[in-house]
Amino acid sequence: MKTTSNTPTFWISNRDRKPQGVDPKRMREVNSQVVLRLLRAHSPCSRADLVRHSGLTAPTVSAAIALLQRRGLVKFLGEGVSQRGRPPSLLEFDARSGYVVGVDIGGSTVRMALADLSGAIVERWNRRLTRDKTPERITDVISEGVSEMRERHQLSAKKILAIAAGAPGITDAKSGHVLSAPNLTNWRDVPLRDLLRAKTRIPATVENDVNLAAIGESSCGAAKDVRNFVFLAIGTGVGAGIFLNGHLHHGDTWSAGEIGYMLLPDLPSDAVAVNRLGALESIIGGACVEREWGRKIGNINHGETCEDIFARATAGDPRARDLLARTARHLANAVTNLSLVLDTSLVVFGGGLGSNSALLEATSRLVSKNQFARPRLVISSLGVEAQLQGAVHLAVQMAEAHGFQRQVA
Repeated sequence: MKTTSNTPTFWISNRDRKPQGVDPKRMREVNSQVVLRLLRAHSPCSRADLVRHSGLTAPTVSAAIALLQRRGLVKFLGEGVSQRGRPPSLLEFDARSGYVVGVDIGGSTVRMALADLSGAIVERWNRRLTRDKTPERITDVISEGVSEMRERHQLSAKKILAIAAGAPGITDAKSGHVLSAPNLTNWRDVPLRDLLRAKTRIPATVENDVNLAAIGESSCGAAKDVRNFVFLAIGTGVGAGIFLNGHLHHGDTWSAGEIGYMLLPDLPSDAVAVNRLGALESIIGGACVEREWGRKIGNINHGETCEDIFARATAGDPRARDLLARTARHLANAVTNLSLVLDTSLVVFGGGLGSNSALLEATSRLVSKNQFARPRLVISSLGVEAQLQGAVHLAVQMAEAHGFQRQVA
């Protein structure tokens, strides 16, 4: 799913010439989309502002505003301040004319957010999963969450314009299928988009959860206005969301960013397989780091988290420092390899382990020794909210693509 450019593309000149063969109804729709995009970007503003920003004629802008008003997307705020002559009427995009739902499906919890059409979150909802993590059960949970939030806010069904969900596995965003999600139950080639449509009666789209985090960081986080960056999620597993030239990169088979399977020196070189951990995540994944610490101290039931272990390293514990150094070395090699191939300017670390400042600092020191392939490394500014913010942003994009009009699910 490509992100929306901040610069609108206009199909019509400032004289509103009608290209040969163009349907007038279609032209009116295109004009209204242009005006709506500008209204969202510049609210509050006047008709004259929209004429100036769009290059369309005043009658064309007025007709577009009238169409948007009939659809309930425009509010009139009264008169603005006049530099001379009659004060202008100010208009504003009505972000509460509709709503979207963002969903983050985790290994143990489903998190959801109801947001208005500006992306502002109105309510958060979450539900811990039982041992039943099948597609049927999880989509039931999502449907229950939508119903509860809608009822609490007294919203009619037609007010919910889109739902976007992130799944923890390889996801074909075009077909809406989750191809593989090992941390869930029976998630192989699951038609998640169609299941969500059937259960919620809301138009739906799906995406890989790490890609959603990258979308979140791009839209309102540490990578805002950065066209080329990688989001690295390091927790139980390891994955990446990749933005190239301002667009999310999926790859031909939707597995771009599955760097947990990356092959590095000193790591196993077995053929990759979806039903087992990849070489990289088998050495730097959170659970693997904690198991290695148990072996070092001779207590596999130690109960310490990665945060505890790396705090020990910062305090000077030699065994913990060795483990931190080893983890940082493998991570720095992965970052360097990604940079050699992609040449991005920024790498954002996220996830439970990736957000650890000691690991970031140790990895940054190693990467900085490169003469090139040395991107800036930062910790996610959104933290655990990255996936949910990305899901909301994607749902708003989907609704915008349909002119913020409710589609038949």
